[in-house]
Amino acid sequence: MIQIDPNPSISSRIFGLDLFRSIAIILVVLTHGAAILEVAGLEKFPFIKMIDGVDLFFVLSGYLIGGILIKQATASQQFNSKDLVHFWKRRWFRTLPNYYLVLGLNFLVVYFGIIKEHIENFNWKFLFFLQNFSSPFTGFFWESWSLSVEEWFYIFIPILFLILLKVCSVKKAFFFSTLVLFVFSISYRLYHFDPNIDNFWYDVRFRKIVLGRFDSLSMGLLAVWVKNYYPFVWNKYKIHSFVLGVLLIIFLVNYSAEANTFYKQIINLTLTPIAAACLLPFAATINTKSLQIRSVFTEISKISYSMYLVNLALGAEIIMHNFPPRNSVESILLYLLYWTWVIIVSKIIYKYYELPIMKLRDR
Repeated sequence: MIQIDPNPSISSRIFGLDLFRSIAIILVVLTHGAAILEVAGLEKFPFIKMIDGVDLFFVLSGYLIGGILIKQATASQQFNSKDLVHFWKRRWFRTLPNYYLVLGLNFLVVYFGIIKEHIENFNWKFLFFLQNFSSPFTGFFWESWSLSVEEWFYIFIPILFLILLKVCSVKKAFFFSTLVLFVFSISYRLYHFDPNIDNFWYDVRFRKIVLGRFDSLSMGLLAVWVKNYYPFVWNKYKIHSFVLGVLLIIFLVNYSAEANTFYKQIINLTLTPIAAACLLPFAATINTKSLQIRSVFTEISKISYSMYLVNLALGAEIIMHNFPPRNSVESILLYLLYWTWVIIVSKIIYKYYELPIMKLRDR
C-alpha cells in the first residue's frame, strides 16, 4: 500500500525518490528491449505511451546534486576550491569506475564481433566524455551519451556556483547558476536549429548533445531550490504540481511533431524535464508500509546505474545479434531472459564492484 509520508527526511532513503529512479530505469530498459518482442508483435508492450526515462534521470540528478551543493554551502556559509575538489572526488568515485568497466566490455564485445557495432568509432573521446560534447557520435556504446551530459553537468554547475558565491548569497548564486545552464542550452539549440533534419540526426544532433541538454538537469536544480527556499510553496502545491506534471506528460506522449520543427528541437526537450520536475514534490512524500514493496524498489534504485550501462549493448544487442527470435514463443522467452540477465548482471556489478568502491570513497 502506498501512502504519503509527511516527513520523508527521517529515513536515510526516501522511498518516493527510489520509486522515481526505478520508474526511470524501467522505462529505459523497456525501450531498449522492445526489439526482442517484435516477432511476437508485442514491441509496444506495455501498450501505453511513455516518456523518455533518461529525462527522469536528468531531473533527479539535478535535484540530488543541487541539494548536496546547497546543503554544503549553507552549512559552512562557503563553497571553496577544496569543497569543489571534494565534490568532484565523490561524484567520480560514484560514476567513473562503472563507466570505464562497461566501456571496456563494450569494446571487447564489438572487437570480437559479438555485437555488430563499429569498433572504428571508438576513440579517446570516450575516456573523457567528449564523444558527444558538441558533435554527434554513432555506432559504438550509444547509451553513453547521457553519461557525458551528467559528467559535464557535475563539472560546470559547481564551478558556476563557486564563482557566483563570490558576489552573492547562496540562494541567489544557486538560482543564477541554474538560470545560466538553462539559458545556455536553450540558446545552443536555437543556434543549431535545422529545418532540414530527419529523425535519426535529430536524435544524435539535438537530443544527445551535451551542450544542448543542461536545461534538463537545471529543472532538477530549480526544484530543489524551491524546496529549500520556499518550502511552503513546495508542500502546499505538491498535488497541484503533480497534476500539472501528469497533464504535461499526457500531452507530450500524444502530441507528435516532425524532427525538423521548432517544437521538436527546442520546446519538447525542455517540456519533458519540466513535467518530470513537477512530479518531484509529490514523489518525495510517497512512502509505503510494505517492506516487500520498499525492498523491491530500493533494490532497483540501487542497481539502476548498472542496469542503465548494461541493458542495451551488453543485453538487448547481444541477444538480437546472436539469438534472434524465430517465433513468438522464442521472442517472449528471450525477452524474459533479457530482463533476468540485466538484473542479475547489475546486481553482481553493484555488490562486488560498485559498492566496494563506494565504501572506499566514504572513508
